[in-house]
Amino acid sequence: MKIIHFVLFFLVSVKAFAQPAPKPYGAIPSQRQLAWHNIELYGLVHFTPTTFENKEWGYGDADPKTFNPTNFDAEQIVKSAKAGGLKAIILVAKHHDGFALWPTKTTEYNITKSPFRNGKGDLVKEMELAARKHGLKFGIYCSPWDRNNTSYGTDSYLKIYQAQLRELYTNYGELFMSWHDGANGGDGYYGGAKEKRSIDNTTYYDWKNTWQITRNLQPMANIFSDVGLDVRWVGNEDGFAADTSWATFTPMPPDGKNVAVPGQANYPQSPAGIKNGKFWMPAECDVPLRKGWFFHANEKPKSPEKLFELYLKSVGRGAGLDLGLAPNTAGIINDDDVNTLSVFGEILNKTFASNLLIGAKITASNTRGNKYMPTNLISENSQNYWATTDDVHQATLSLDLKKESTFDIISLQEFIALGQRIDSFTIDVYEQEKWRQVYAGASIGAKRLIKLSQVAKSNKVRIKIKAPVCIALSKIGLYKYAG
Repeated sequence: MKIIHFVLFFLVSVKAFAQPAPKPYGAIPSQRQLAWHNIELYGLVHFTPTTFENKEWGYGDADPKTFNPTNFDAEQIVKSAKAGGLKAIILVAKHHDGFALWPTKTTEYNITKSPFRNGKGDLVKEMELAARKHGLKFGIYCSPWDRNNTSYGTDSYLKIYQAQLRELYTNYGELFMSWHDGANGGDGYYGGAKEKRSIDNTTYYDWKNTWQITRNLQPMANIFSDVGLDVRWVGNEDGFAADTSWATFTPMPPDGKNVAVPGQANYPQSPAGIKNGKFWMPAECDVPLRKGWFFHANEKPKSPEKLFELYLKSVGRGAGLDLGLAPNTAGIINDDDVNTLSVFGEILNKTFASNLLIGAKITASNTRGNKYMPTNLISENSQNYWATTDDVHQATLSLDLKKESTFDIISLQEFIALGQRIDSFTIDVYEQEKWRQVYAGASIGAKRLIKLSQVAKSNKVRIKIKAPVCIALSKIGLYKYAG
């Protein structure tokens, strides 16, 4: 009998360890998108002759000599960003004014015609090297609209724009993102014509073949625009996504149109995404640190507390936060911007430095097997996760902290490599010998950060989760805001 019992125990144990992983649900992220999700917080740097004109959009007529920063310091810009918790930088290599910040062969309207580095400078290269030196990822934005170029609006311009992308894709290392916005056509200098040139942005840029250049030369670069392909615009420049936020999306053309392209997107659905959308296309929440994207001396940066609020409403809703950084005319980040970034970075570091669940006892009402135990929820290995069996779509997690703790931020993360599965959850805290519901939500996704309306003091937390399929949750954290 002992032998039979041993064999049965062995077979049950083997089955528990050998339980297959849950099947993916719906659209799932690519490797490049998973890498983007891990970045969470990054910056978009605007610095062209427009800075020296004190404008938001350059007309395209500024003399190249206008661009003359007396103390440009790429490392100061990058270190300021890093102090704010940013993990990557996107440089606006060419904005709508058409001025190229690298020695391009495609147009005379570039940095070699300015006094910068005596006409021998390459600001894109300096920013790239500084970013990599300090451990930040690097990306580029090259505007398709060019208010300086004589050829803009004609058939010949597309080749110029595509050639600019090829230069940027081949001379500045691996890029984490190729950024595109929807501003296309309008009034401009256009080589002295000084006129309005309208284009059909559904066909003019030949996005299918233009973005294939990105795929061929920078396969790990996420393409951002209003409609993806990899990351969508959240639909506002205020820095936040909807409270219920889906990483899946189905780009649709506006009424009366037959195609969805940058500048023509279904903005009403952009902040929340579309549950069970056709594509994995998470949102980017872009917002300038100041009021404008370019430096203006009369503006002030947002407070560190405001930045933390935006972090909760962007990264904390499964999106990314893209913070606009604007060097001043000297070519550095202004002192007040440096200070607000530094304090914001300190708040982030101190708030999330210690997960109060480390050492806690975590139990689940259902577990898929030993490989998917709830203890994985506080594992440092990002590939570990807790999962339920295929037939269980509702489950409860019980967190026993073993001692009373004070917290007001709860972090939840799905194992998004298998898709965004969870569509309902509640959180209860045990206080004064009874359970009190402190939150009820729908989506979780890559990360959900819940800031409680009042500080909780408890040693027990309970989380109830529902999904249309089996559950796959990656991480849980309890934290105390340090601002």
